[in-house]
Amino acid sequence: MIMAGTAWLEQNVAPINALNVFPVPDGDTGTNMFLTMQAAVHEITDSPEHAVSSIAHKVAHGSLMGARGNSGVILSQFFRGIDKALEDKASFTASDLAAAMTEGSVTAYKGVLKPVEGTILTVAREAAAAAQIAAAESKDLRYLLERTVEAARASVIHTPELLPVLKSAGVVDAGGQGLFIILEGMLHYWRGDTLEQAGAALAEAVGRLHAHEESYGYDIQFILRGRGLDVAAIRAHIDSLGDSTLVVGDSSLIKVHVHSPTPGAVLDYGVSQGSISKIIVENLQEQYQEFMAHQSLASVAEEVTDIATVAVVAGKGLNEIFGTLGVNAIVPGGQTMNPSTEQMLQIVNQLTKDQVIILPNNKNIIMVAQQVQQISAKRVVVIPTQTVPQGISALLAFKYDADLETNAAAMQAAIDLVETAEVTRAVRSVNIDGLEVQEGQIIGLLNGRLVTAGTDQEVIALDLLTRMGSAEREIITVYYGDTVDRPQAEQLAAVIQEQYPDQEVELLEGGQPHYCYIISAE
Repeated sequence: MIMAGTAWLEQNVAPINALNVFPVPDGDTGTNMFLTMQAAVHEITDSPEHAVSSIAHKVAHGSLMGARGNSGVILSQFFRGIDKALEDKASFTASDLAAAMTEGSVTAYKGVLKPVEGTILTVAREAAAAAQIAAAESKDLRYLLERTVEAARASVIHTPELLPVLKSAGVVDAGGQGLFIILEGMLHYWRGDTLEQAGAALAEAVGRLHAHEESYGYDIQFILRGRGLDVAAIRAHIDSLGDSTLVVGDSSLIKVHVHSPTPGAVLDYGVSQGSISKIIVENLQEQYQEFMAHQSLASVAEEVTDIATVAVVAGKGLNEIFGTLGVNAIVPGGQTMNPSTEQMLQIVNQLTKDQVIILPNNKNIIMVAQQVQQISAKRVVVIPTQTVPQGISALLAFKYDADLETNAAAMQAAIDLVETAEVTRAVRSVNIDGLEVQEGQIIGLLNGRLVTAGTDQEVIALDLLTRMGSAEREIITVYYGDTVDRPQAEQLAAVIQEQYPDQEVELLEGGQPHYCYIISAE
């Protein structure tokens, strides 16, 4: 059931990713849920265990360690509840499964500080309720799953009525849709349906899931266009060239993501199959080495403080900035590249200090960091930074001679003083809060909220600065991304300085993907 649900989820990653409320290039719910489930499958693939309690425990552990993003963490909590309910059971009945799903829903709700209806939580609860009714009507597991899947589908369709932002964006909840797909895959298994070649591809890939997680290599992404593309064959070949493989699409368009030590081989293969575009190649090893080159301050900090700091960062320039500020370890990640619980936990455990402060720098990574806080043997504090500027401000507030509680309070206070603006390009057309956005337009987000759209990056950036109340601030910092050249960024900085002559304007190379500009005002 777990493998079938994962295989069916793999087939639906792209459409789930597309259910992003805001039209920004960071829709990765499907990817996060698939990688979370893939980690669970990795735990059970070669297991000699047959007792359902053992399998449920391995699934719970694997999904927790592999959890990525908020959706992945909530999913792992769902399986944690199922594990608790099936403890000491060699097998399960329909009523056992219904009770386990109910406990899974309860545990998932408890894992969220402020549960919101119209999300994966609602779908889990209503699916579990349907399972309880079905179990009272019949002992047939297939019947129970049919009723459960029907309820999950109806719950997903209803999510926009519970969460206005979904209705405004014209989408259903992505996490809820992901859970529905997993349950539907389980039902496919019970019906004996063919999941095309998904199951075979998953079984072949799962053994290599974590084989190279300790290495950095290259993160390679691109869009492949062609005619008559064989998704299964392309997935298999790409997987043979690396790990953390994700290949989804159809016969005319495929999205490819893989970590590989040889990006040339991956790109050459892509070209041999058709036309490739939107190419991203990030040298994670180089980023790590450059970060290490800036550890002089961190080395000094080692001698004067008992507290280590960890930050999640993506982008060559941002790696250097955080390194210069003395952060002790960097977890590569950010938009569309959320690190797993296990990856973050390994880095925390490798530090020599027993007290650790984590800066997630992304709202979709905070819950993963909180899982590390719960399971690490060290004293871990998570400062809920949602943006890179907040992370930088928090680091600047860190005092080497202060204790953990004092530093945590000071860093929390510092992030509340920062306004963050982000400039990117819309990946689809949408109407949110009365703002009409067309695919391809330049859009601006203020503290994570979509507020402006247009055709000119400079105009959007200046609009955001006005909304930030920059005239009342002291420092304006512009971090330009990997799609912006230095002269272009300098021109924007000059215009900003002209409009805000009393403010200090600083221009820094961030090298961040997806967002051409990240701007902070303090």
